[in-house]
Amino acid sequence: MLLPVLAGCGADTVSGPGPAGAASPAPSDDVTSSLKKNAALANLLPADVRAQGTLRIASFVGAPPSAYFPDTSTREPAGLDIDIADAVSKLLGLRLERQDASFEAILPALGSGKYDLGTANFGVTDERRKTIDFVTYINDGQGFAVRKDDTSLNKVTTLEQLCGKTVGTSAGTTFEATLNSQKGVCADAGKKPYTVKVFSDQGAITTSLQQGRIDVVMSTINGLRYQAAQPAAGVRFLGEFHRLDVGFAFAKGSPLLKAFQGAVNELIKNGTYGRILDKWGTRDSAIEESQISPPEAK
Repeated sequence: MLLPVLAGCGADTVSGPGPAGAASPAPSDDVTSSLKKNAALANLLPADVRAQGTLRIASFVGAPPSAYFPDTSTREPAGLDIDIADAVSKLLGLRLERQDASFEAILPALGSGKYDLGTANFGVTDERRKTIDFVTYINDGQGFAVRKDDTSLNKVTTLEQLCGKTVGTSAGTTFEATLNSQKGVCADAGKKPYTVKVFSDQGAITTSLQQGRIDVVMSTINGLRYQAAQPAAGVRFLGEFHRLDVGFAFAKGSPLLKAFQGAVNELIKNGTYGRILDKWGTRDSAIEESQISPPEAK
């Protein structure tokens, strides 16, 4: 899979606080069950979708707070992405047929018609907008973290600060693309280059950081902030590096866009949206209004 197609805010690359990425318990707040179908919003859906009453959604389930399995024995996902999608589906009078999918597989599968939409903390980038449409629902982005006992970095504002270090991240994401595209900053500064280690397994990144095989993690702002709040994780968040809008992903020109945008805006208006963000500790990522495929934040 070509990195430019996937370049954007990617899936959370951190897991729970345990040494092997153990899952965190899910908050128990019920923020969606009381929602009812909104007839005006449902009428924005194509007639065939209203008639069948279901949509196929591909979800990458990686780590909190976006989407994860609090109990791997039941495989019931939880997280901000899950709650937002469930809330939208209730307003639209739809049932979601959720299928677990790898992060790299979702966007190409939208174009082939395998799924109607996807969630994986997908950031809106200009490259992606060429083939994919988005309905935004949060503003997340790129950040860095180190072990709590590592005092060599306090905040990363330029990649030159990473020179000489080993940075861990996940494959096919904005993080990998950003790191690889800017490797020359160290040579330009006369410094030793940083090394990028790419992982396909989410828990392996956390374990590698804890065991000293990597020095820094690059991942989502919300994922790293969430992990740093778990004392057992031993991780220190270094702050925000670059913000990106995040949204539901659809095939280009999907007839579902207006209905989903209207539903997200209704959730913002009726207060459900704020309750979901508060549940997952992501109030700093709130948006004022959902947009359809806005230009990439620079």
